[in-house]
Amino acid sequence: FGPLFAPYGENEIVGKPYTHEGSFLGTDYLGQDVWSRVLYGGGVILVNALLATALGMVLGIIIGVVAAYWGGWLDEVIMRLNDVALAFPQILLALLVLTAVDQPAWWMIVLLVGASHAPRVARLARGVALGIVSRDYVTAAEALGESRLRVIMAEVLPNMNAPLLAEAGLRLTYSIGLVAGVGFLGFAANPNSAEWGQMIYENRLALLVQPWGILAPVIIIGVFTIGTNLMADGIAQLSGRGD
Repeated sequence: FGPLFAPYGENEIVGKPYTHEGSFLGTDYLGQDVWSRVLYGGGVILVNALLATALGMVLGIIIGVVAAYWGGWLDEVIMRLNDVALAFPQILLALLVLTAVDQPAWWMIVLLVGASHAPRVARLARGVALGIVSRDYVTAAEALGESRLRVIMAEVLPNMNAPLLAEAGLRLTYSIGLVAGVGFLGFAANPNSAEWGQMIYENRLALLVQPWGILAPVIIIGVFTIGTNLMADGIAQLSGRGD
C-alpha cells in the first residue's frame, strides 16, 4: 500500500540529484524522491518474493514427499541429485543464467529464485514425511485401496503443516534477500522501477554525499525480512496448536 502514501510519483523528478529537496530523505542519483521510491518498491519485491517462495515450496514438497513415500532406489536417486543441487550457491545459480540474457524478465527471476529453494525444501519435506508415511492411519488408508496420490493429499500433507509453514517463512526471508541481491547486482527486470535492491545499486557511489538513497532501502529490507519471518513463525505456531 506504499504508493497510496507516496508524496511523489515513482519516477518523478523533484529536485537536483543527491540533495535534501523533495521529502525528508532527499533525492537520489536522478533527483527522484527517495522516500517515494522506497514506498513504491515494496510491491515489486513482495510479489516476486512471494511467487518465488510459493514455487520453491511446491517443487520441494513434491520432490521430498515422493522420495519419502516411494522410498527404495527412487528415494536414493532423488536425494543424491538433490545433494548435487544443494552444492550450488543460490545467488551463483541465478547469476549464471541472468548473465546470459540482455534484460531478464520478472518471471525469470522468480523461476530462478524458486528453483534454488526447491532442494532445501525437499530435504525438509522428506525428513518430515518419513515420520508420517509409516503411521498406522497411512497404512490403513493404503489397505482400504486408496490411491497413492489420495493418501499423500489426505493423510500425509495435512500432518506436515507446522514445519512446512515455518520453512515457508524462512524461504520467504531468503527470497526477499535474493530478489534484492539480484537487483543490487544490476539484473533487475525493470531498470526504471523502484525495486529496493536496484535503489542500492543506483546510489552506491554517493554513500558519503547522500546516504539515505542507500540506507533507506537497506533498513526497509531488514525490517521487511524480520517482519515476514515473525509472521510466518506465528502462523506456524497457531497451526501447530490447531493440530
